[in-house]
Amino acid sequence: MSSQNEKNELITVIVAAWNEEKFIGRCIRSLLAQTFEKEKFKIIVVNDASTDLTSYALELFKEDITVIQNDHNIGLPASINKAIKDVKSRYFVRVDADDYVSKYFLQFLYMFVTENSYMDAVACDYNEINDKGYAISRRNCFESPIACGIIFCTDDIIDLGMYDESFLLHEERDLRIRFLKKHNIFRLELSLYRYRKHSGGMTNDDEAMEIHLKKLHLKHNLD
Repeated sequence: MSSQNEKNELITVIVAAWNEEKFIGRCIRSLLAQTFEKEKFKIIVVNDASTDLTSYALELFKEDITVIQNDHNIGLPASINKAIKDVKSRYFVRVDADDYVSKYFLQFLYMFVTENSYMDAVACDYNEINDKGYAISRRNCFESPIACGIIFCTDDIIDLGMYDESFLLHEERDLRIRFLKKHNIFRLELSLYRYRKHSGGMTNDDEAMEIHLKKLHLKHNLD
C-alpha cells in the first residue's frame, strides 16, 4: 500500500487467525462490506502459522488485505502486538477471525469516538451467534465484555506496552485493567459485532482459562 494511502487511513482492523479456514472468509467479507470509505481503513490479518487452509482463504482476498505470515505459532497476544506495530492509523479495532460485523461497524465506532473528545475508547454491544450464524442472544458489552469490537487510539495502547504476551488467554482483561487506570471506555448501545460461540473456541478450555485467570489475579492483586 502506498504512503499516500497510509496517510488517508483512519482505522486499522486487526484480525489474528489460527486454523480458521471455516470462518475467516465471512469475517473478511463483512469488513469489506463496510459503509465506511474503503480508502479510509486497512485490514491486517496475522496468520499465526495455520496448518489448515487459512492461507488459501486469505489468498482470495489478497488485493484487499495485508497479511502478516508468522513462520511459527506465537500465540494470539504476540500476533496482535505484531500487527499493532504495523499500524499507521490513529485508531485500531480488533475482530476475531471466526466472528463478523455489521456493515455499520466502523462507521459508527469511528463517529462515536471522534465526535466525543472525552472518549478514549468505544466498545459496541454484540450478538452471540452459533456455528450456523444464528443469533443466540444480545449482549451488553460492559456487562459481558469481550476482546473485540473496541476502537482504541493506537498510541494509547503502545504507551501501555500493548498486550502482555504471557497471557495466552484473558489477554484482553489484562489490557483492560491497565487501560482503565489511565483512560476510559464508553459503551455504544448498538449491536454491531457478531461473536461466535462454538465448541472449538479457546475460551472453552476450562483448565487453561483457570490457569490464566489465577495469573491475572496475581498480577493485579484482584480479590
